[in-house]
Amino acid sequence: MNSESILYIIIGIVTFDFFFNQALDLINLKARKRNLTEEAKEFYDEETYARSQEYQSVRSKFSFLSSSISFIASILILALGGFGYLDSLLRPMIESELVLSLAYFGVLYILADLFSLPFSLYSTFVIEERFGFNKTTLKTFVLDKVKGYVLAAIIGGLLLSALIFLIQTLGNSFWIYFWVIAAVFILFTNLFYTSLILPLFNKLTPLEDGELKDRIIQYANSVNFPLDNIYVIDGSKRSSKANAFFSGLGKTKKIVLYDTLINNHTIDELVAVLAHEVGHFKKKHIVFGLFISIGQIGLMLFIMSLLIFDKETSLALGGSQWAIHLNLLAFGILYSPISTVLGILGNMLSRKNEFEADDYAKSTFDSLSLQKALKKLSVDNLSNLYPHPAYVFVHYSHPPLLTRLANLRK
Repeated sequence: MNSESILYIIIGIVTFDFFFNQALDLINLKARKRNLTEEAKEFYDEETYARSQEYQSVRSKFSFLSSSISFIASILILALGGFGYLDSLLRPMIESELVLSLAYFGVLYILADLFSLPFSLYSTFVIEERFGFNKTTLKTFVLDKVKGYVLAAIIGGLLLSALIFLIQTLGNSFWIYFWVIAAVFILFTNLFYTSLILPLFNKLTPLEDGELKDRIIQYANSVNFPLDNIYVIDGSKRSSKANAFFSGLGKTKKIVLYDTLINNHTIDELVAVLAHEVGHFKKKHIVFGLFISIGQIGLMLFIMSLLIFDKETSLALGGSQWAIHLNLLAFGILYSPISTVLGILGNMLSRKNEFEADDYAKSTFDSLSLQKALKKLSVDNLSNLYPHPAYVFVHYSHPPLLTRLANLRK
């Protein structure tokens, strides 16, 4: 296939992705119900519901604006050969292909981040602030950016260096060896994320002794779940939204509760939320998800090996010769339809897992307490009560609230 045909395919994929997602956003916005149903009136008052409607509308319109600007910029860069132009600027200054690729992605990362910075600032300090969610200070925002750059340079730089080195030295068989590296990295991240990465951005403190800790331990013992690591994360440092999550495997597993979650819920509700997280562990969702992620990376790398040495792909992005970094960039776009399909399948599995974790919490603790917790989370986060089924099918990793409540009432 010649470079011109490849460029048309790339532009076609970017265009389809944009209009597909905008169509989903539009039908999701139009699916809103102006008036509360009798079921929703049990936990939503009219004023808060109207505020949630406004929040969803504002976020959707902002998403359309930011996505449209990004789409136009992407099409212009592709059509004018901007990616190849950046390669032509850096190539005369750097002899090593490996260093050139690292520099290329480093510059591209910075430019993309600077481009998205105004949108990020507006989202955080205008929209989230307007609806009472934002707790992030400008200092925290800047420090997060700096830390993100450092992590991207260290972790991203090491992984990218390994990938490029293997491509240069092993040819098409590089994907097998890098798959092993990626699998080890995913496993390491899963084991030590809350110990090594998360503390760089948030403070984790052991849950203090008291009734909540006693009740959690009592529940864990009742389901034969050895739990020594219960932490509270200072989520209120950035947002008033609440959450809880489970991470790690074996002895490294941790339950992490947001301080905002603890502040807004009763002990029974908190134990019910924890029971849901334990359900994920007991149902092997975490381990199964880990293997699926590793399998998907293997598939992606194998397909990449079929494209990475094609000179026409580099020329399609405006390059004057074959370049690893240009082909990697093009592959990211060409692979996106497969990634979207896998993402939809992953969301289907995730929603199934959420139902199973809810059922586990219902059978081992209390359905009513979990229902109350989910209702509070929905109200506090101004969640969309009536998302369009098509939008849920594509984007939702969790079932909509009313669907979860119906399942819990069975």
